[in-house]
Amino acid sequence: MTVSLHPSLPSLPSLPSLPSSLPGDPGALSRLLDGAGTDGPSVWPRSARPEAGGDVSVGGVSLTEAADRFGTPLYVLDEQEVRERCRTYRAAFPEADVVYAAKAFLCRAMTHWVREEGLGLDVCSAGELALAVTTGFPPEKIVLHGNAKSPEDLRTALRLGVGVIVVDSASEIARLAAITPADARQQVMVRVVPGIAAGGHAKVRTGTDDQKFGLSITDGSAQHAVARILDQPHLELVGLHCHIGSQIGSVKPYVTAVRRLVGLLARIREQHGVVLPRLNIGGGHAIAYRPGEPSLDVGVLADRVRTELADGCARAHLPLPRLMLEPGRAIAGPAGVAVYHVLAVKRTGEHTFVAVDGGMSDNPRPALYGVRYAPRLIGRLSSAPPRTVTVVGRHCEAGDVLADEVELPGDVRTGDLLAVPAAGAYHLSMASGYNLVGRPPVVAVSGGIARVLVRRESLDDMTRRDVGL
Repeated sequence: MTVSLHPSLPSLPSLPSLPSSLPGDPGALSRLLDGAGTDGPSVWPRSARPEAGGDVSVGGVSLTEAADRFGTPLYVLDEQEVRERCRTYRAAFPEADVVYAAKAFLCRAMTHWVREEGLGLDVCSAGELALAVTTGFPPEKIVLHGNAKSPEDLRTALRLGVGVIVVDSASEIARLAAITPADARQQVMVRVVPGIAAGGHAKVRTGTDDQKFGLSITDGSAQHAVARILDQPHLELVGLHCHIGSQIGSVKPYVTAVRRLVGLLARIREQHGVVLPRLNIGGGHAIAYRPGEPSLDVGVLADRVRTELADGCARAHLPLPRLMLEPGRAIAGPAGVAVYHVLAVKRTGEHTFVAVDGGMSDNPRPALYGVRYAPRLIGRLSSAPPRTVTVVGRHCEAGDVLADEVELPGDVRTGDLLAVPAAGAYHLSMASGYNLVGRPPVVAVSGGIARVLVRRESLDDMTRRDVGL
């Protein structure tokens, strides 16, 4: 296998591949990557292959060689994995509008990939919107979200011609109506809170009345917002929207949400004589971060949602609305791998801490939500028995933990490389400038070629913003 890290650079030395599976054992690749004795599917991109010397390749590119070339910390993103996941959603929901939730991960290349695969885009700010449109993404295929959109967000959306704005509060209705040009009508949806508790952590459950998003069905806020929008001549209400949470592994909450939203569609028709043509069921589809964890089955989701929508509309004598959905993590997350160098190994009593050259500045999710990852030693073989360790970052916070109580070879040492799969979503997009470490680069891999999508943030990048002297 020939691996090139850039089209303009000479090929790097090739490494002989280990078999992707062993005769009679289709799970061999998963065990080679995730560890002997592991049950369940691999959490690595489908292109991942174990290589000689303990290395792993993704998209035909050696992670060890990528780390040498681009430095660490490093995000590696498998382009074909992203594209295949887009195609999976298009195949499961051929009659729906699938829009990628850009908050998971956004860069210019990502907008090209999702556009070429037939998806729309869901953005949450003027910044995300402007990046997409200036990269060539059709604004009419963009949905703007946000519980507290700034005046600049709304003005930018109107100026660039965004397709749909999702109204999240009563005050936003008057604000948007006031700035919409007199000769225009802006399409809007109402974000509805259906009263459903779903999600992998309390901080990502957005379908209940006790959080900041949306307008409640229970207290009548959603119905009141609908009436106000229908009174605005420059706003066109085209549907209802809900997003009930994130990292949801069960189809049942989505089915319940569809049932409640169809009931609201029926009440809107009865009260206002209006049949809304669209229904957006949001995203939040779970992925596996560690072997054996559940992920949401997109095919099952499509079948159950389609059935519930058809049955509910038939009972209410409503025409079928056009579905929309907003996967983000489920497209980007499994396509990414984070790579770190080990800086120190410290044994304190019964605890072993493995410190790496990144941390909460490039992945705050374990500190925020207690997310657990499955790091793997790459770049060398080890016959040492496994040891339970805590992988920590380099930052001045006790909570700077990347992976708590995970097994790594007992001889893990300074200079080793660790790879963390399922790192494509909510890493760079949530990265910070803490300790002025600088955010890592993103390198796309495909067909044995690696190219930089987002360069490493330099000290000069950070200090140029400081104009205090």
